[in-house]
Amino acid sequence: MATNKNYILKKKTASTTQEIYKGITNGDISSLSRAITITESCKPADKQISNELIQLCSTKTNPSLRIGITGVPGVGKSTFIESFGELITKSNKKIAVLAVDPSSQHTGGSILGDKTRMEQLGRNPRVFIRPSPSGKNLGGVARSTRESILLCEAAGFDIILIETVGVGQSETEVHSMVDFFLLLMLAGAGDELQGIKRGIMEMADLIVINKADGTNVTKAKGAKKLLQSALHYFPPHKSGWAVKTMTCSALENVGIDEIWQTCLDFEKQQLKNGYLISNRSQQNSDWFQKTLSTQFQELIIGKPEISDLIKTNETKILSGQISPFQAVDEIIEAFAKSFT
Repeated sequence: MATNKNYILKKKTASTTQEIYKGITNGDISSLSRAITITESCKPADKQISNELIQLCSTKTNPSLRIGITGVPGVGKSTFIESFGELITKSNKKIAVLAVDPSSQHTGGSILGDKTRMEQLGRNPRVFIRPSPSGKNLGGVARSTRESILLCEAAGFDIILIETVGVGQSETEVHSMVDFFLLLMLAGAGDELQGIKRGIMEMADLIVINKADGTNVTKAKGAKKLLQSALHYFPPHKSGWAVKTMTCSALENVGIDEIWQTCLDFEKQQLKNGYLISNRSQQNSDWFQKTLSTQFQELIIGKPEISDLIKTNETKILSGQISPFQAVDEIIEAFAKSFT
């Protein structure tokens, strides 16, 4: 009886997977949204469907340019993406925006307001906007962002924009999944010389001073010069790309076309020298390593006896009875014994 139930479940899962996959490759937005929801789920049945979908879509992806957009809260990322996206669609290109909202570390909730802030872009038939909660992921991107990128590419989107939560050292994770990394900054906010941003700035392919409008134009130009001087002290990019600095006003649509042209110039150069392809391969390797680590962690926690030991050791750590290192050793030892 159990074998029959498993057979029926597998058959139903395979049917669901093929149905969603067919919808995605036909450009059906409902199927794409459903697929992303499944990849964000932690249910075992959904994970199986997700893995099968990703395997199918990884062989069906269309050529695309993946662009990561980051910057401190308040820098105008959503406004910039709306102006940027509207410009790109005029070139007859389809855009997918994966906007990540920060989740509460207390309740786990998220506002998911990016689609509301991009109201005009959201009405564009050539644009797909998907807000997702960051959850407990410190990288400023949702746990399933890599999977969502592949799904969007299989659905025929030419440009994938990933808007991240904000700037921090852990934010650099977004760099490991995009082709072009765009850093938005503000004039007069101390960002030009703030050492804590160096890690982000070293990875940026383009640094843009946003809100260069009204009385802020002079400040923006001054910030641009400071950044250009600072970039001379940074190591050159492995790709051979010369990092540029620009100013723009996303609100007034000033300088947006030059930014898009820079993205196209980057893509052309990176395709010509082969770096874009080799970088994608390295990113897949990084994805494999991270997925392997995550799966092992879930496998360990999934065992009831190990889960109980983790809770026990957490209590001991809080009371000072055991060090974190000893606690981990005990958990690994118990996990190894569970297979003997």
